[in-house]
Amino acid sequence: MSIFQKLFKQTFIYGLATVLPRALAIVLVPLYTEVLEPSQFGIYATLMSYIILGNVLLSYGMETAFFRFINKHPEEKKNVQSTALTSILISSVSFFIIAYLSRESIANFINFDTRYIVYTLLILMLDALVIIPFVWYRANDKPLKYAFIKILNVCINLSCNLFLFLVLPTLATENSNTVWDAIYLSESKVLYVFIANVIASAATLLLVFPLYFKIGLGFHKKIWREMLKYAFPVLIAGIAFSINEAFDKILLTYLLPEDIAESEVGVYAACYKLGVFMTLFATAFRLGIEPFFFNHAKEKNAKETYALITKYFTILGCVIFLSVMVYMDFFKELLIRNEAYWVALSIVPFILLANLCLGIYHNLSVWYKVTDRTKYGAYISVLGAIITLVVNFALIPIISYKGAAIATLAAYATMMFASYFLGQKYYKIPYDVKKILGYLLTAIVFSGISFYIFERNLLIGTALLLVFLFAVFLLEKGEIKNMINK
Repeated sequence: MSIFQKLFKQTFIYGLATVLPRALAIVLVPLYTEVLEPSQFGIYATLMSYIILGNVLLSYGMETAFFRFINKHPEEKKNVQSTALTSILISSVSFFIIAYLSRESIANFINFDTRYIVYTLLILMLDALVIIPFVWYRANDKPLKYAFIKILNVCINLSCNLFLFLVLPTLATENSNTVWDAIYLSESKVLYVFIANVIASAATLLLVFPLYFKIGLGFHKKIWREMLKYAFPVLIAGIAFSINEAFDKILLTYLLPEDIAESEVGVYAACYKLGVFMTLFATAFRLGIEPFFFNHAKEKNAKETYALITKYFTILGCVIFLSVMVYMDFFKELLIRNEAYWVALSIVPFILLANLCLGIYHNLSVWYKVTDRTKYGAYISVLGAIITLVVNFALIPIISYKGAAIATLAAYATMMFASYFLGQKYYKIPYDVKKILGYLLTAIVFSGISFYIFERNLLIGTALLLVFLFAVFLLEKGEIKNMINK
């Protein structure tokens, strides 16, 4: 099996583990937007933003360090694994205990009901405790187990949501003064989202818990210090990334007038979900590509391979970007049935393009990962975070959530270009820049024509999409045949 075939096989399986669960989770978007008011959806979106930041802090770069050290020091593989597992276990449980004891203060500080805080803390701890087991599956080429558990997690989450939102109200109405009536929440229905997440996360931990015995607990101070040193820039980059990814919802909450803030966050977060198709693709690709980058760093033609992969990632990303833009009306009715949320559709082009830039950035980031220059990843992400904060603070008070969308695109585009230019200095990879930029610009122009000039006319949009696909076929058919025949 060629390296490309192996890569695409792993990417497909990891993609399935990401896309199928998220596809099932997409069912929840029309459910939430139909049952919850925009203000309640805004509460959900804001708290999930805090969870994104919390996940980064509780993993503190140990996932990337795990991959690097088991490849860099294969003779110490067992000690690396047990040290990483023990470190995450101790830090996660300690965090939960301390935060739980301070739950009232946290609730007052961020102005949310204490119940939300408790469930959020539980989700954070449970998710942190499965980090190393999932990394172990990826590092040991067990994508099927990884995929099965990931898919089961979301199936449980989905089932709990459907029961709590659709079945429980009927049971409580028909059976008053019963246990169903006692657990039914007539006003704070958004709490069900977090209850379902806790149940799914707890089930996932039970499924991966046997790996705690297989890997074993152990702590080797020297290895731990080296891993932390490597992981610290990754942590800084992760914090910066979480600012880029999630702080727009938090800042909207605090920068807009109190009487409209939660509703504005709600419609913004709902339409933001239309960028899920690009996010799914980029995430699935990253999960498959990261181990590949490390495993093939010493190959003679590694740089040429990285360049080819980045080009084809860009092509596929452009197709997804253009397809969503052309068929926007179909996707909005599929995912967001409540027309009250459609007022924020103008952000979708910015979010889709931003996520495409982010995906390209992850492909370009190979240079600092395989050369142990992770500090540059931190610098680039901090630059993105600064742009996110500056643009959000400047534009949100003026144009509300449109400013947040523009900030997201500005941050990820800057990170993409910064990574490219720095990478060419320290680890020069022969990217086909002319073709990559050509595909990007063509997709942007075609989507702009379809979305803004012809106002999402299906015939015009479909024709533009077909022209793009035909151009790709003509330009790449020879190279694709060579890859398949290798």
